[in-house]
Amino acid sequence: MTIRPLVILPDKELRLVSASVPRIDDGVRRLADDMLATMYDAPGIGLAAVQVGVHQRVVTIDVSREDEARQPMVFVNPEVVWRSDELSVYEEGCLSIPEYYEEVERPARVKVRFTNLAGEPQEIDADGILATCLQHEIDHLEGVLFIDHISRLKRERVTRRFAKQAREKMRA
Repeated sequence: MTIRPLVILPDKELRLVSASVPRIDDGVRRLADDMLATMYDAPGIGLAAVQVGVHQRVVTIDVSREDEARQPMVFVNPEVVWRSDELSVYEEGCLSIPEYYEEVERPARVKVRFTNLAGEPQEIDADGILATCLQHEIDHLEGVLFIDHISRLKRERVTRRFAKQAREKMRA
């Protein structure tokens, strides 16, 4: 397992739509292992392949608590097939937008269809933090960031801040 560098805002790569994975092979399994290692190292609870510079529809998630055993999940070609009308609000952050958090309103429950690493089609019904995390990571696959769900003013402010940091980093 390799810890891969994270793609950070304002990198335009984060806005690209990821391609479907045509088949599960050792390369996809290696990618998933690397993503899990990167996610745990960061530390985070979710990661989309685009966040490590790979434009494939692969997501890793682990919403277990610190005092619990790890429960890694890998979703290949995930898609939300149902959303509840009921909404919930969670404070979200993103490994590609470090140290920035904001409350985001999303459907409280979702059903997600995906393929597991054995190549088997699966569905999962999720609520709570898992539902939020799935929606957040699947958004990444479409080039959507959690800041797209907040006010324009807040989004522009954080985007400017990260653009400034990137310019300063390039000068150094």
